[in-house]
Amino acid sequence: MREFIVEADGGSRGNPGPAGYGCVVLDAATGQTLVETYEYLGIVTNNVAEYRGLLAGLRAAHDLDPSARVHVRMDSKLVVEQMSGRWKIKHPDMKPLALEAGRVFPPGRVTYEWIPREQNKHADRLANEAMDSGASASSVRKLSPAAETPTADAGRLSAAAGKRSAAAETSAPAGGKPSTAVGRLSVPAETPTASAETPTAAAGKPSAAAGKRSAAAETSAPAGGKPSTAVGRLSVPAETPTAAAGKPTAAAGKPSAAAGKRSAAAETSAPAGGKPSTAVGRLSVPAETPTASAETPTAAAGKPTAAAGKPTAAAETSAPPAEKPTTSAGRLSAAGAQADVRAAKAVASPGWAPADMGAPATFVLLRHGETPLTPQKRFSGSGGTDPSLSEIGREQARRAAEALAARGTIQHILASPLARTRETAAAVADRLGIEVTVEDGLIETDFGAWEGLTFGEVRERYPDDLTKWLADPEAEPTGGGESFAATATRIAATRDRLVAAYAGRTVLLVTHVTPIKTFVRLALGAPPESLFRMELSAASMSVVAYYADGNASVRLLNDTSYLRP
Repeated sequence: MREFIVEADGGSRGNPGPAGYGCVVLDAATGQTLVETYEYLGIVTNNVAEYRGLLAGLRAAHDLDPSARVHVRMDSKLVVEQMSGRWKIKHPDMKPLALEAGRVFPPGRVTYEWIPREQNKHADRLANEAMDSGASASSVRKLSPAAETPTADAGRLSAAAGKRSAAAETSAPAGGKPSTAVGRLSVPAETPTASAETPTAAAGKPSAAAGKRSAAAETSAPAGGKPSTAVGRLSVPAETPTAAAGKPTAAAGKPSAAAGKRSAAAETSAPAGGKPSTAVGRLSVPAETPTASAETPTAAAGKPTAAAGKPTAAAETSAPPAEKPTTSAGRLSAAGAQADVRAAKAVASPGWAPADMGAPATFVLLRHGETPLTPQKRFSGSGGTDPSLSEIGREQARRAAEALAARGTIQHILASPLARTRETAAAVADRLGIEVTVEDGLIETDFGAWEGLTFGEVRERYPDDLTKWLADPEAEPTGGGESFAATATRIAATRDRLVAAYAGRTVLLVTHVTPIKTFVRLALGAPPESLFRMELSAASMSVVAYYADGNASVRLLNDTSYLRP
């Protein structure tokens, strides 16, 4: 079951006076903007405008997926409390709007949350655009290709997509001039594709998402069987993924033991070619395949090199796939990748959960940017020199801040006390205008005598201790460092405390490799050795949501798409 966030606002200059609303629908898993809508309403009150914004947002979410769950965020205390059933609705102009809003989705499928005005800037901006434009303002809708819900058959467009017209949402404001919904297709610069590290079979199966376009587009199926989109008078056939895109070799799907033995805490650099890898949620394949290195398994038949056959705790570089999905002029199949993303979201959605469980505590886990030790693949925990970010790391932090600003859902920022995490958090805080709280429970593991050493140096100096550490989560690094078991106990306690403190909120946790992998491992109920089987790049983003009944869902892992130039 999909989950959407609706942010809505309305305003009136005079109350009553010239009024308008704005609303935006976001994907709850990724923060991606799916729909924007605004409309000039004529002369109405502020509260009526707010209700009209809510109604438009719910309808837009229903158009995307009638079976979805929706979490509404508004800065109108009146609307939130009334729609939550805690306050009575007395005003005659608002009663019918509230009843209409309550009928868009079945009872229990929509939850409401009040947020401060500064956290509702997106919808507020749209409402002001409507009022600024006056009677000439249209209800503008932007849909991304991922906004549509696919059908099972790639060649068939859904009935809902086919029945929408360019004037789908016509309303008559008080001024007497009806405004028309104008559908605009928003195509991202890069089309998401299957994970660079593990292409799945789904990557080669075209889905209806490839054939779907915005509400304004008329769709036809030519004799060749490929859905085409009418753009003016130009018929553009939908791209069909190549056969090779969906056929990874067996080696690509079966990571070797050597590839699995990577440290949960080691520093990571971008693979050769400078293209950081991404994972679930926003899946894409780098334009260049990382070249093999002494510590990276080669792509040839999936067989690691001799050097790669030895477990590397410090190496966090991803193994390139045994067979790279075929592209055409750098364009990858959107259909298969979106199918992977939808599958991941379906697994993450708590469809079995009670309807009254409310919004989860959502932790956006951001790893700090690079330090001088990162490209050298040296152990860098809490017991070492506490390095600051490098110039590359500061640029990574800046790009992460821009991505989080675009996401628009962060309400609090917490950071590990180490310099590299505080610097990364500060870059985000400056961009979002949110203060940073230092959280000691997010600190990196202490690697004892191994701090500052490469994996090879540790293997030469402390071979027995390293062997025990790789095999037993209770084993400590040489010199009395922190074991992975002790780290897990610490992170679990920190998680429980933060989930209770930030119930229903979205919190950015700026931390390190081991804590982030541990959050993910505990959410999945995975064994300790899974720490060695996760890729986590510098300045990467992961997301875990925690529900009131104790369940958790991993919604994103190792996203670095925003780091690309």
